[in-house]
Amino acid sequence: MKFDKSMLLLYAVTNGCREGRQSLAQKVESALKGGATLIQLREKNLDPPALTALAAHMTALCHRYHVPLIVNDSVEAALASGADGVHVGADDTPVAEIRKSAPAGFIIGATCKTVEQAYAAARAGADYMGVGAVFPSPTKQNALRITVEQLREICACVSIPAVAIGGIHLENLTQLNGCGIQGVAVVSALFGAADIEAAARVLKERIKAVVSCRSVLGSVPAAGYSAAMEAGL
Repeated sequence: MKFDKSMLLLYAVTNGCREGRQSLAQKVESALKGGATLIQLREKNLDPPALTALAAHMTALCHRYHVPLIVNDSVEAALASGADGVHVGADDTPVAEIRKSAPAGFIIGATCKTVEQAYAAARAGADYMGVGAVFPSPTKQNALRITVEQLREICACVSIPAVAIGGIHLENLTQLNGCGIQGVAVVSALFGAADIEAAARVLKERIKAVVSCRSVLGSVPAAGYSAAMEAGL
């Protein structure tokens, strides 16, 4: 599935959502029905064969709604399952290495917490970056926090699109106005809702409003990106 920045708008992350009354597939389908534009499969407690099998099932489900499925961390499971891409952190397989061996059109996202990491991700060939954590996150309590101002700076320094991550919900969403993000990644705000489909609809509309707010640093990205590339950052 060819990557487009619009896919980042409502970026739904499963992150251990297999427990509860509904199955993971039911929860993901509810999110898709409500308008989720990308699903990231983040299930760290599964062994490689189980993760690959689950990713294949989730990919087929997502494709029925014309939405990409991204696997967290595991390049092997993403490729073996036919998923659309992978999202990696600083300690995972480097983006440049993945890009060399991945098929054409394979989507690669990279977590970025600094301007330097954003430059490196862009140079290595990442399609997008996940930036955060911008707020305290119940699902990653030890995640390194960044400020909203740092989020704005990171979004402005490179040309690849960014999705904000970390503890984002309806009550704090508007604090991201003007940051230059293309979407928001959510876990609890979506999959923790009593009605996932309804929550997805509301989140999507609110995120559209945030994304439409222009960043005050709108003139910075091109110049900053070019200078950084020339400097080899």
